[in-house]
Amino acid sequence: MKIPKVTIVLVSAALLFVLWEQTRDQPEPVAASRFTNLAANPVERSVAMDWVVTQIPALCEDATGQNRGSEVHTECANEAESRTSSCRRAIYDRFPGVIASEAVFRDMSITAMNCLVPRSGVVE
Repeated sequence: MKIPKVTIVLVSAALLFVLWEQTRDQPEPVAASRFTNLAANPVERSVAMDWVVTQIPALCEDATGQNRGSEVHTECANEAESRTSSCRRAIYDRFPGVIASEAVFRDMSITAMNCLVPRSGVVE
Protein backbone atom coordinates (compact mmCIF):
# COMPACT_ATOMS: atom_id res chain seq x y z
CA MET A 1 0.00 0.00 0.00
CA LYS A 2 1.33 3.40 -0.99
CA ILE A 3 1.12 6.38 1.32
CA PRO A 4 0.11 9.49 -0.63
CA LYS A 5 2.81 12.15 -0.73
CA VAL A 6 0.24 14.86 -0.15
CA THR A 7 -0.66 13.32 3.22
CA ILE A 8 2.98 13.28 4.29
CA VAL A 9 3.46 16.89 3.23
CA LEU A 10 0.31 18.06 5.05
CA VAL A 11 1.14 16.19 8.26
CA SER A 12 4.70 17.53 8.17
CA ALA A 13 3.45 21.07 7.64
CA ALA A 14 1.04 20.72 10.55
CA LEU A 15 3.81 19.47 12.84
CA LEU A 16 6.10 22.31 11.80
CA PHE A 17 3.34 24.83 12.50
CA VAL A 18 2.75 23.39 15.99
CA LEU A 19 6.47 23.51 16.77
CA TRP A 20 6.74 27.08 15.47
CA GLU A 21 3.69 28.17 17.50
CA GLN A 22 5.18 26.74 20.70
CA THR A 23 8.60 28.31 20.24
CA ARG A 24 7.58 31.86 19.33
CA ASP A 25 7.45 34.56 21.98
CA GLN A 26 4.13 35.06 23.69
CA PRO A 27 2.88 38.66 23.81
CA GLU A 28 3.04 40.50 27.11
CA PRO A 29 -0.25 40.71 28.99
CA VAL A 30 -2.10 43.97 28.51
CA ALA A 31 -2.42 46.25 31.53
CA ALA A 32 -5.60 48.19 32.24
CA SER A 33 -3.66 51.42 31.75
CA ARG A 34 -3.55 50.58 28.02
CA PHE A 35 -7.20 51.60 27.76
CA THR A 36 -6.95 55.06 29.34
CA ASN A 37 -6.57 57.28 26.24
CA LEU A 38 -8.29 55.41 23.42
CA ALA A 39 -8.92 58.51 21.30
CA ALA A 40 -5.18 59.04 20.88
CA ASN A 41 -4.19 55.38 21.08
CA PRO A 42 -7.00 53.09 19.83
CA VAL A 43 -6.91 49.39 20.59
CA GLU A 44 -7.99 46.39 18.55
CA ARG A 45 -11.18 44.69 19.70
CA SER A 46 -9.34 41.37 20.13
CA VAL A 47 -6.80 42.94 22.53
CA ALA A 48 -9.60 44.44 24.61
CA MET A 49 -11.45 41.14 24.65
CA ASP A 50 -8.27 39.30 25.68
CA TRP A 51 -7.96 41.69 28.62
CA VAL A 52 -11.57 41.06 29.67
CA VAL A 53 -10.96 37.30 29.57
CA THR A 54 -7.97 37.74 31.91
CA GLN A 55 -10.35 39.40 34.38
CA ILE A 56 -12.44 36.22 34.81
CA PRO A 57 -11.02 35.33 38.26
CA ALA A 58 -11.80 38.81 39.60
CA LEU A 59 -15.26 38.76 38.00
CA CYS A 60 -16.04 35.42 39.62
CA GLU A 61 -14.74 36.64 42.96
CA ASP A 62 -17.07 39.63 42.73
CA ALA A 63 -20.04 37.62 41.46
CA THR A 64 -19.79 34.77 43.97
CA GLY A 65 -18.43 36.62 46.97
CA GLN A 66 -15.95 33.76 47.38
CA ASN A 67 -12.16 33.90 47.26
CA ARG A 68 -10.10 32.18 44.60
CA GLY A 69 -9.69 28.51 45.28
CA SER A 70 -13.15 27.97 46.70
CA GLU A 71 -15.38 25.45 44.98
CA VAL A 72 -17.97 28.05 43.95
CA HIS A 73 -15.30 30.36 42.54
CA THR A 74 -13.66 27.53 40.61
CA GLU A 75 -17.01 26.47 39.15
CA CYS A 76 -17.74 30.06 38.10
CA ALA A 77 -14.32 30.38 36.44
CA ASN A 78 -14.72 27.08 34.60
CA GLU A 79 -18.15 28.09 33.31
CA ALA A 80 -16.81 31.49 32.20
CA GLU A 81 -13.89 29.82 30.39
CA SER A 82 -16.33 27.57 28.55
CA ARG A 83 -18.27 30.64 27.40
CA THR A 84 -15.29 32.55 26.01
CA SER A 85 -15.65 31.49 22.37
CA SER A 86 -19.37 32.24 22.19
CA CYS A 87 -18.89 35.55 24.01
CA ARG A 88 -16.05 36.51 21.65
CA ARG A 89 -18.28 35.77 18.69
CA ALA A 90 -21.06 37.92 20.12
CA ILE A 91 -18.68 40.80 20.85
CA TYR A 92 -17.02 40.57 17.43
CA ASP A 93 -20.44 40.73 15.74
CA ARG A 94 -21.60 43.70 17.77
CA PHE A 95 -18.58 46.01 18.16
CA PRO A 96 -16.13 47.62 15.70
CA GLY A 97 -12.70 46.10 15.04
CA VAL A 98 -10.90 49.12 16.50
CA ILE A 99 -11.99 50.58 19.83
CA ALA A 100 -11.27 54.30 19.70
CA SER A 101 -13.49 55.74 22.41
CA GLU A 102 -13.93 55.11 26.09
CA ALA A 103 -17.70 54.82 25.68
CA VAL A 104 -17.35 51.98 23.16
CA PHE A 105 -14.73 50.28 25.35
CA ARG A 106 -17.02 50.58 28.38
CA ASP A 107 -19.99 49.12 26.48
CA MET A 108 -17.87 46.33 25.01
CA SER A 109 -16.23 45.37 28.30
CA ILE A 110 -19.51 45.42 30.26
CA THR A 111 -21.22 43.34 27.56
CA ALA A 112 -18.33 40.86 27.56
CA MET A 113 -18.24 40.64 31.36
CA ASN A 114 -21.99 40.04 31.52
CA CYS A 115 -21.65 37.34 28.87
CA LEU A 116 -18.76 35.59 30.63
CA VAL A 117 -20.17 35.82 34.16
CA PRO A 118 -23.93 36.39 33.99
CA ARG A 119 -25.40 37.88 37.13
CA SER A 120 -29.14 37.62 36.62
CA GLY A 121 -31.26 38.89 39.45
CA VAL A 122 -28.43 40.66 41.25
CA VAL A 123 -29.33 44.20 42.21
CA GLU A 124 -26.81 46.40 43.96
